[in-house]
Amino acid sequence: MSERPYTAHVDSFARDRLPPPGQQPEFLFELPELRFPERLNCATELLDRRVASGEGDRPCLRTPGGLCWSYADLQQRADRIAHVLVAEMGLVPGNRVLLRGPNTPMMVASWFAVIKAGGIAVATMPLLRARELGQIIEKAEISHALCDRNLAEELSLARDAHPGLREVRFFGTGEADDPGHDGSGGDFGLEAAMQRHPAAFDNVDTAPDDTCIIAFTSGTTGRPKGTMHFHRDVMAACACWPRHVLKAAADDVFIGSPPIAFTFGLGGLVLFPMSMGASTVLLPKAGPNELLDAIPACGATVLFTAPTSYRAMAAEAGARRIGAPAGGSLRKCVSAGEALPAATRALWKEHTGIEIIDGIGATEMLHIFVSHDEAHARPGATGTVVPGYRACVMDDDGRPVPAGVVGRLAVKGPTGCRYLSDERQKNYVKDGWNYTGDAYLVDDDGYFHYQARTDDMIVSAGYNIAAPEVEDALMLHPAVADCAVIGEPDEARGQIVKAFVVPAVGHEAGDALVAELQDFVRKTIAPYKYPRAIEFRASLPRTATGKLQRFRLREG
Repeated sequence: MSERPYTAHVDSFARDRLPPPGQQPEFLFELPELRFPERLNCATELLDRRVASGEGDRPCLRTPGGLCWSYADLQQRADRIAHVLVAEMGLVPGNRVLLRGPNTPMMVASWFAVIKAGGIAVATMPLLRARELGQIIEKAEISHALCDRNLAEELSLARDAHPGLREVRFFGTGEADDPGHDGSGGDFGLEAAMQRHPAAFDNVDTAPDDTCIIAFTSGTTGRPKGTMHFHRDVMAACACWPRHVLKAAADDVFIGSPPIAFTFGLGGLVLFPMSMGASTVLLPKAGPNELLDAIPACGATVLFTAPTSYRAMAAEAGARRIGAPAGGSLRKCVSAGEALPAATRALWKEHTGIEIIDGIGATEMLHIFVSHDEAHARPGATGTVVPGYRACVMDDDGRPVPAGVVGRLAVKGPTGCRYLSDERQKNYVKDGWNYTGDAYLVDDDGYFHYQARTDDMIVSAGYNIAAPEVEDALMLHPAVADCAVIGEPDEARGQIVKAFVVPAVGHEAGDALVAELQDFVRKTIAPYKYPRAIEFRASLPRTATGKLQRFRLREG
């Protein structure tokens, strides 16, 4: 019998529940920077090495209120929390720790503490309710939790229904001497517990392929899945897209809206800036108004947010001259999470002078794998393959299709899908490739052009119609503030195109606007693609990260 590979995990839950080898993707480590040592703890690489190299005084985490933690400050707090996890909460390497909180320095410190202690961080969206938290607790068999006190109620309800969640500490009071009793069984405040322990912790000597994150999808399908990522995956994500595409620097100041529980937010606001010694402005609430205020106030230079946010901010961003071309601080803008409409890209550039860096990533892949930099952006194209990855467009039989032909996007690289005990692994990974669920075509120059989610292709009277293309056309009309398109069953045509439209301020919903929008779409794209049905809504269902939930529109 062959010797079992080294692991620092005492609790073997994650390793025991990895997909079988035949269902895992092929992993590629073709870049020199993707050759990892036999022992690897990503907290050591991202945080401790920065301090050890003499850069501990560099700003790391900031808030608009003036708080600023250096890398050394973050390390000391993470080390104290790691001691609390091990000495007071009984954490052993491999245990899962639920993290619940908005984007705050203490949330980041808690994340690093879990990684340092050899635990597995399971960060959750702040908007999740007790029922949704319970599904995660049950599936990941979570035994420990660190939670912002402002979000304690739903977690306490979930804990009542899941007694396997044994140890909980609440943070967010900011007071070291606050006992923080939550009234439900002797849980004490994390800040007070931190003061009982030294500001130095010996990180667990984890293996590169020890799981350190279970990232749950944000629920566009209504059935969340947990994806297991290793320490090496975190470092691989830092070595590929940010280094080769984003090309930010140590003096950059990052800011953004995605929650840290979303891998887009974890990468863009924590992992990537720290991998280059930069700093991040953390906003517990990051709507368009908060971003527009904080960007100039904090001198932010790199922005991560969703397409809907860019569209909502464009005019005011131009009026405030926040872009570097107009004399402001902001110089790089990144969009991901859902397709970037061409109209939104053009609108943002018109008002700020900044070309948005578009990209497609996935929770299953950890972060972005197809993208472009500002100099190589093309209208309507997501970009080219990020160094370290391979991508192609496949037909339904798993064969590459010629340039210009729509097919299924398939990707492989140093990261990939490992669902936690989920039968959907077999659908996501085939023949070593990760199938993202996106329909794409690739042009003769290797640029990938998004068409739709594969389940968002509408077949109407024999025509294939991509829902996002119709959405893009509608968004060009000044009366449309937001929209979504689905296929609705129809006896004669199989399906018809149905649009849900949020009217812009000053425009009245009604039959006249329906006719106007239908005529506009006919003149903008092929006439057969126009929406035969239009329903007006005050808002559209979206996740906390801004992703459109079309399944809710289909459900009625």
